Amino acid sequence: MMRRMGDKRFSALFLIICFVAIIVTMPLVRGDLSYSFPEEMKRGSVIGNVAKDLGLNLGTFSSRNARVDIEGARKRYCDINMNTGDLVTSDRIDRESLCGKKPSCVVTIDLVLENPLELHRVSLHLVDVNDNSPQFRENLIEMEIQESAERGNHFSIEEAHDADVGQNTVQRYILQKNDHFVLAVDSNKVELVLENKLDREKEREISLLLTAIDGGSPQKSGTVVIHMGQIKVTGEIDFEDKNSFEIRIQAKDGLGLTSYAKVLIDVIDVNDNAPAIYIKTLSNPTPENVSPGTEVGVINVQDRDSENNG
Repeated sequence: MMRRMGDKRFSALFLIICFVAIIVTMPLVRGDLSYSFPEEMKRGSVIGNVAKDLGLNLGTFSSRNARVDIEGARKRYCDINMNTGDLVTSDRIDRESLCGKKPSCVVTIDLVLENPLELHRVSLHLVDVNDNSPQFRENLIEMEIQESAERGNHFSIEEAHDADVGQNTVQRYILQKNDHFVLAVDSNKVELVLENKLDREKEREISLLLTAIDGGSPQKSGTVVIHMGQIKVTGEIDFEDKNSFEIRIQAKDGLGLTSYAKVLIDVIDVNDNAPAIYIKTLSNPTPENVSPGTEVGVINVQDRDSENNG
């Protein structure tokens, strides 16, 4: 009977020790915080209240020296207002310079708390705003069309480019009303279609205005009045700065017929950045008799490369 009771006590004590060990060795990186907000907000604009979202009162939040850690980043995007617990913008955040034409744009930062040490990953989802107008590569497109051209002939026009994404990019085109041409537009190309024959003796030159309109609110537009080969690298390309390029190419024959193509170039990441290690420790020294498993610091490793190179 005494042995059975001893076994039960040993089992209970073992379970308690295991439970305590699990608690002590819990990871320092806590659940992620996520905020979605429009790009180009003014400095000092509130993104979200991290103190509230972490379930901390302002006194505790301040005493734990909460801070935003963006070590290794070239630009500081946000900071913490210790009086309110708000995460606020500290610099201009331009979605297009960070993510280009990607449909989703997320910037990740670290939120560090001390005593005890905690590290929270904060995801900033940047929402596109209509801050760019459609633009044609040239202000003037010169075309040479012979008067022998037949009705129904198509003549390609380089499409407009808009740095915004989704509904905020180019949605439609408007061609100035005229006696000879109508506009044909699909998802891949913009073309003038000859509707009525040309007569050089009556009209030697025709000027048309083509307008590209985006779908933002309010709408923005760009206009052009209706001239390349190998693609060469002209400067250093850094995947971490820009991972894709969009180029428009025009081909023109001796008769004045032209064709356009859009070339999308994806840059492949190479392992050109070494991991950077940042060690964060408590300001107080660690006692020599501290219990095993006690958290004494945070090691943060960052690598500007992506995927397997990261």
